[in-house]
Amino acid sequence: MKIELNKITVRELTQGYEDNAENGVTALNGKLDVRPPFQREFVYKENHRNAVIDTLTKGFPLNVMYWATREDGTFEIIDGQQRTISICQYVNGDFAFDMRYFHNLKDDEKEQILNYELQVYICSGTDSEKLRWFETINIAGEELTKQELRNAVYAGSWVSDAKRYFSRNGAPAVKIGSDYLNGSAIRQEYLETAISWISDGNIEIYMGNHQNDPNAAPLWQFFNSLITWIETTFKPTKERKKIMKGVDWGFLYKNFKDKLINQKEVEEEVKRLILDDDVTNNKGIYPYILTRKEKYLSLRAFSDSQKLAVYELQKGICPHCKKHFDIEQMEADHITPWSKGGHTVKENCQMLCRDCNRKKSAK
Repeated sequence: MKIELNKITVRELTQGYEDNAENGVTALNGKLDVRPPFQREFVYKENHRNAVIDTLTKGFPLNVMYWATREDGTFEIIDGQQRTISICQYVNGDFAFDMRYFHNLKDDEKEQILNYELQVYICSGTDSEKLRWFETINIAGEELTKQELRNAVYAGSWVSDAKRYFSRNGAPAVKIGSDYLNGSAIRQEYLETAISWISDGNIEIYMGNHQNDPNAAPLWQFFNSLITWIETTFKPTKERKKIMKGVDWGFLYKNFKDKLINQKEVEEEVKRLILDDDVTNNKGIYPYILTRKEKYLSLRAFSDSQKLAVYELQKGICPHCKKHFDIEQMEADHITPWSKGGHTVKENCQMLCRDCNRKKSAK
């Protein structure tokens, strides 16, 4: 891997600057991809944008930027997108700083800004080498998400098309999936979730395998089918969607999409579980209903006071093996399992030695 520190003047950076909704944002006479199509939108507020221009006019050092080389010899910004766009917009005359547009400045003031040298680290190497570097560098400003770093490493036709579906406010994935996904589309979290769902969490392997695909249609078709399955299978209300957001729907879709599910029975069980005081994780209700694994519900555990009270009643004797143990050597157990209607109350608690509790759990 090769990492070089370069000095790029504002004059060089801003030449050929273009901001196009379809083609993204480019600079450096088309050699620098500032914001690929439908990547993170410009999020700087006026005070942040003005701070960048103030730094240039005073000749103060601006935080270092990071670029990555592409196979065709062009570059993509890894960190510094917002600062770069602020500089290009100002020189382009898109906004005024200190009540003056760039074209209102005196010639020597313009030259001072245009000759300002930006410090840019440019990285080239294999995909895995670049990804490791991007993850370990101390990135200035707003930290990039892991998916934003992956997008830069696996840049190509597939990523560009995938962003069209998943990576902007108002994108198709936002319109149909916002009730079920956490995070932000423009921070690439929708795209990350979709890839994780289709790849069983092997995001980088999937992106590497598909980097040069002409489009991301299979990913979009998978995501669209998944959301349709949720909507048609469960017919969730607005209130129900609150506990469905952030669930690993990729795993559930792959394992249960071909099974017949009784929507009415599911809804009745959802109501019962929501009212169950032992269920502490309502977002695990749908995964539990489909898999029957209680781990999703984070069932309420017996409190220390409950365990101590039962230990005292048992006089430290394990009811299974009839031997005496210190309380630290014992574990609380439901006499009647939660799955059979037993609740986490003192009356349904017994203290078992570790061996007896393990044997019971294994049955």
